[in-house]
Formats: sequence, C-alpha cells, structure tokens
Amino acid sequence: QLQFVESGGGLVQPGGSLKLSCTASVPLEYYAIGWFRQAPGKERERVSCISYSDGSTHYADSVKSRFTMSRDNGKMTMYLQMNSLKREDAAVYYCAANTMRSRCADIPRNHEYNYWGRGTQVTVSS
Repeated sequence: QLQFVESGGGLVQPGGSLKLSCTASVPLEYYAIGWFRQAPGKERERVSCISYSDGSTHYADSVKSRFTMSRDNGKMTMYLQMNSLKREDAAVYYCAANTMRSRCADIPRNHEYNYWGRGTQVTVSS
C-alpha cells in the first residue's frame, strides 16, 4: 500500500523560500508523481509533476522558474523547493502518485491520481 508523509510546510514571508518533502512507503521511481495545492475556496490544482516514462518535470505556469520538483529514489522521497513565494502560493500542498499512467501530460487533473498524502499547510504572510 502506497502511503505518503509530507513535511516542510509553515509560515514564510513573501519572497521567502520553503522546501517540502514527501516520503513514500514504497519506491517511487515507477510512478508519475506530483505536487498539488488547494487554497480556501479554490479547486485543487497540480503544481508540478515528474513523469515516470521519461523523467521529465512539468510545472504550472504560475510557479515556473520559482519552484523546483525533484526526487530521491533511494530515500523514496520527493521534494518541492519553493522560492520567491507569493501570497497567492498560500495553500495546503499535497503530494500524489498515479500508479497506472506514466506521462504527466496525460494526467493533469487531480482525480487522475490515486494515492495522496494528507497535505502540509504553507502560509505566505508578512
């Protein structure tokens, strides 16, 4: 059973940085994995994703050049380095995996991911 434990959320000032971690109970290298976020009153959206098929990384336009997703297969952990944080980045961040499809371009919607972490809160405020 694939399970996730997220960490690294917290309070940060605008312009600051945070690094989120998500450790899995099984190896991740065979799945498409992603980070999502959900702000109050908004739909959950995909922030980034790493494809299993070719290892490519995808980012939402709103976070390109500011966020970097990576994974450490040996530690069964994925990361989200978030720099130059803005107030609109505040949300609950979730890690997720799709164990049935391998290309992030084919699975942009949250309901297409079948395993989820519980989420970690990121607050951006001065």
